[in-house]
Amino acid sequence: MAAGNRKRKKKKNKKILIIVLELLVLAVLLVVLYFWTMMERVEFEPMNTSEAGINIDLSQETKENLEGYTNIALFGLDNRGSGNYETGNSDTIMIASIDNKTKEVQLVSVYRDTYLSVGGGKLRKANAAYADGGAKQAVQMLNSNLDLDITEYVCVDWLALVEVIDALDGIDLEVTRQEVPELNRCIPEIDMETGYNTPNVQQSGQIHLNGTQATAYARIRNLAGDDFMRTSRQRIVLEAMLDKAKQADLVTLTDICNSVVDDISTSLSIKEMLYLAKDVQKYSIKSTTGFPNMLTTKKLSTTGDTVIPAELDNNVVWLHEYLFQDTEYTPSNSVQTISDSIAIKTGVTESSALIDTSKYNETAGEGGTDFSNKQENEE
Repeated sequence: MAAGNRKRKKKKNKKILIIVLELLVLAVLLVVLYFWTMMERVEFEPMNTSEAGINIDLSQETKENLEGYTNIALFGLDNRGSGNYETGNSDTIMIASIDNKTKEVQLVSVYRDTYLSVGGGKLRKANAAYADGGAKQAVQMLNSNLDLDITEYVCVDWLALVEVIDALDGIDLEVTRQEVPELNRCIPEIDMETGYNTPNVQQSGQIHLNGTQATAYARIRNLAGDDFMRTSRQRIVLEAMLDKAKQADLVTLTDICNSVVDDISTSLSIKEMLYLAKDVQKYSIKSTTGFPNMLTTKKLSTTGDTVIPAELDNNVVWLHEYLFQDTEYTPSNSVQTISDSIAIKTGVTESSALIDTSKYNETAGEGGTDFSNKQENEE
């Protein structure tokens, strides 16, 4: 080959390489710009450690142990409206704890009626914290009562949940015969707030639920197990959503982001969201449970029917072992003070008659609340 031809070929190859590189850079910039524009629509309120209510008397050992996990607070609001995240009772309070090494996720539902310190020196039901001061006060409530270090949260309402599940093309759950009429009873109210027109569920067993139907399933309360069972349903729905998301392609996941960004409130930045999203295939639900683990219920003059931890410090010791395998954890003085106050106010101690909630707690891997090997939902 002549020298001139070789030079022309090298120039041509170099030009092609430059064009390819320019296209790659342009594609990356477009993707970043797209996600940045999309995430700007999210109601984004970062929270730093100084405003998260983290107990200042956490032991150094506890701090170091917590560093191995990403703990995110999840709040589901029952505001009878869409997109209002300023106030309202948090109908769902959940902690998602992600092991940073294994990507295993553990879900803990904090029963909304649990008698805890909600800020300002007040002992009330846990869901009152959000009503008093929004997501930040609700996070402070979790940290101060449970010796946690949460600085991240995600809040959703009915519309956000409906849209995500619909974007995933629904989920398949085991719905019991007793649950069907209760599920259908919840549908009209959700439709009224979201603008959907959803058909009733016609059968029990393993069935496919759309977004509204699945949200209605997660709201069922008037059956055996009351709110303890309802939190089980909520965790089952969340796990089914994660399983579906792991199977979804990029187009579907992008559609989900598009459909939901206007309807959530979060402290997570775009960088943090993308960091979590990139590992979606690696996540798996290791176990789920409810908090408190040792509890009873009591009607109090100030709060009505209330879940009482027996006692709070015992339950926080159990929680740290459950989530973080910390068998050496000792409650901070802050938690101990709250625990003593609850015992004095309610008269509930570790020797009180306790309610066994174990049959409602472990839902990992379950496709519904037909725990035939664990319980009878209804006589």
